[in-house]
This record gives sequence, structure tokens and C-alpha cells, in this order.
Amino acid sequence: MEETRPLKGRSITHGKVTAEAVVSKSAFGFYGAVDPQTGVVCDKRHELYGRQIAGKVLVFPEGRGSTGGALYMLELARCGTAPAAIVNTVTEPILAAGAILAEKFYKTVIPVIDNLDPDAISELTDGIRVTVDADRGEVSVER
Repeated sequence: MEETRPLKGRSITHGKVTAEAVVSKSAFGFYGAVDPQTGVVCDKRHELYGRQIAGKVLVFPEGRGSTGGALYMLELARCGTAPAAIVNTVTEPILAAGAILAEKFYKTVIPVIDNLDPDAISELTDGIRVTVDADRGEVSVER
């Protein structure tokens, strides 16, 4: 498959992964919103309710956080149900800490990129395959 011109952002963590995108137009918080055993969104109020995020590139505009969000990220990493990567416009510090600690404690690398222009992030649609290269701060869409 051919990739389009990479979208540029800011690397929060490192790593590179290619996976299917799961895209939300709403803010997302991990605390109580994802079942760590399955990686399925269990927050009935969120548009991603019932969707699998384990092994996917999770795309959302910004976090809807709580300090427990980092703990949920760690539990997802421990259970092997963490997202493959995260792309958003604004990464809150709690989310960044969760992704960083997932590697330290569970050897789970979760590439995280933010500061994508809102127009650029709209190019990321549900179900497409994307490559998140946090080493370069780039997100590429496969066409």
C-alpha cells in the first residue's frame, strides 16, 4: 500500500507501529472507560463504547483525565490490551506518564504523538491503517 505525505507532530514517547485506527471526535479518558482484561471501551457515555482499542492506534483530540488514567494505562499494558499507539492534538501529562511507565514496568512501548493540526488529525478516519513513527514525530496514512 502507498502512504501519503506524513503528518507532522510532536513525539511524546518513542517507537514505531502500523495498525488500524480507532478514531474518536470526543475527549477520551482511560480511568474506568476501558476494561483492562479485554481492551474494550466500557464507558456507555462515550462514542467508542463497545469498541476494541487493544492493538489499535487510538486517535482522539485530547484527554478527559483523572490521575487514575496513568494507572489504567499501566493495567492495560500489564494485561496486553493497551493501544498500539496514541495520536491526538493535546496529550495531557497523566496520559504521557502512563505510556512512559508502561515501557518501564511492562516493556510495552506505546508510541504517542500530539500537536497534530486539527485539520491534519481529521485525515485520520476510523478503520484506516496508519503508521505512527514517534521517533520521527510522524503519522502516515496508508492509501
